[in-house]
Amino acid sequence: MHDIWNPWHGCKKCSEGCQNCYMFFLDEQRGKNGADIYKTKSGFRYPLAKDRRGRYKIESGEQLRVCMTSDFFLEEADLWRDEAWRIIRQRPDVVFFLLTKRPERVAQCLPSDWGDGWENVFFNVSCENQRRADERVPILLTLPFKHKGVMCAPFIGAVSLKEYLPSGQLEQVICDGENYAGARPCHYEWVKQLSDECREYNVTFAFIGTGRRFVKDGRMYHIEGSELQASQAYKSGLSCKGKPIDFKLTNLLGLPLREERRYQPYFSDKCQTCGMKIICNGCTRCGKCEP
Repeated sequence: MHDIWNPWHGCKKCSEGCQNCYMFFLDEQRGKNGADIYKTKSGFRYPLAKDRRGRYKIESGEQLRVCMTSDFFLEEADLWRDEAWRIIRQRPDVVFFLLTKRPERVAQCLPSDWGDGWENVFFNVSCENQRRADERVPILLTLPFKHKGVMCAPFIGAVSLKEYLPSGQLEQVICDGENYAGARPCHYEWVKQLSDECREYNVTFAFIGTGRRFVKDGRMYHIEGSELQASQAYKSGLSCKGKPIDFKLTNLLGLPLREERRYQPYFSDKCQTCGMKIICNGCTRCGKCEP
């Protein structure tokens, strides 16, 4: 995927949300062990990759999801993180979406010139249930980041953020059900509660997928395939666009990045009913969904 940067791969399970981790499942399918942690070779410098014309492949204004097959603040990655920070520093025109289950490690892992945060870093914590929300969100609120959010995925238990939303620090909340072997159910009522809370505080809420098992009105629905799950999430009408997130990106000279210079995502007809669209980087125009 063009909007994912995995500078390292592999992880250590640390909470109940990790039980059926998709990365471990997919690695096992390939005959590998997801607990084997290593620095990626060809992918490590992906944000700095250029095309034949000498232009960055990742355009100004794009968003990169970081470490989707690991955790950016994993202890085993301490040796590589400074180099990753240097790459992030070199692309002040790109938003880097960081997600962690280890917010207690973050303060000690920030670069020396961090100050009160960098505009191009969007920091999120994963909260699969209320226990983890109450453990991780208070830490999130104390950390020096310009932009903060919460991701409830896999959404395996009800979560209320009403205690934390009044702080005004949370700019986006995402939720998604669980997939692959052993998927646990996601309940409509949980999603609706989060949606209502975010609407009250004008915070963007993105319901991006139902997961394989979705419960509504006491009935369990078995929904196979990520595309169908995403379309069903869209049809629920629970996602909402809140106050825009103002990433004050700059060009490589440190000047404000003009709007006309920013990447404009393209969405195909198929994208129009996808739950991911509200937060998506856009279609790659690979041609796979064309007749």
